[in-house]
Amino acid sequence: MAYSLDTLAGAPVAETVARLRSRIAERFADRNLVHVADALLGLVDEVRSTGSLVRGRIRTTRVVSRVLIAAIIAATVVALWLAARAAVGDQGPDGLDWLPLIESTVNDLVFAAIAVFFLYSFPERLQRGDLLDLLHRLRSLAHIVDMHQLTKDPERLRPGFAPTSSSDDPDLDRDEMERYLNYCSELLSLIGKTAALCAEESRDAVVLETVSTIEELTLGMSRKIWQKISVLSR
Repeated sequence: MAYSLDTLAGAPVAETVARLRSRIAERFADRNLVHVADALLGLVDEVRSTGSLVRGRIRTTRVVSRVLIAAIIAATVVALWLAARAAVGDQGPDGLDWLPLIESTVNDLVFAAIAVFFLYSFPERLQRGDLLDLLHRLRSLAHIVDMHQLTKDPERLRPGFAPTSSSDDPDLDRDEMERYLNYCSELLSLIGKTAALCAEESRDAVVLETVSTIEELTLGMSRKIWQKISVLSR
């Protein structure tokens, strides 16, 4: 299947997460990391379905908002024209008659501008709320992955390591620990890619900034994991 190279497509991301989930299940079926992969796969599917649903809803909302904006502008122009006619009157304009007209004009323009701004930005705010909810859940999932790798300490595998009563035993040999840490790093990378899928659905500054924050978060967490893997390699 050919994919566009101009945008990040949801189908390849979902396929990659599903493949990673299978790899984790084959090696660590009795560990909760496979459930994290299940949750990520569900979020990828939700981002894809939400994107299609939101796009249709945004198009409808945008058309309605533009019609209402046109109606508000037309009503404001008519109201100002009627007020100007009333101020001028049949005898010509009186200086004092312009004061209520100016006040009415300012008020009408201010309220019309507020209404136009609200209606113009409403579709984007509607989309922003849905995407920020998904991004919040992705951020939480990244921290869950980080908790899974937190106790996988290569120092435990040193011959001279002396555990205490509170030390956590990962019950993994060197190869298993390296594979487990590698899976955690891959999960974090795919969380970042899933967040990037949200950016494909929006050009909203808040959404893009949140996506960038999640990508930086997962990159920093993955960097810590690879430091552990480098210790294992030595």
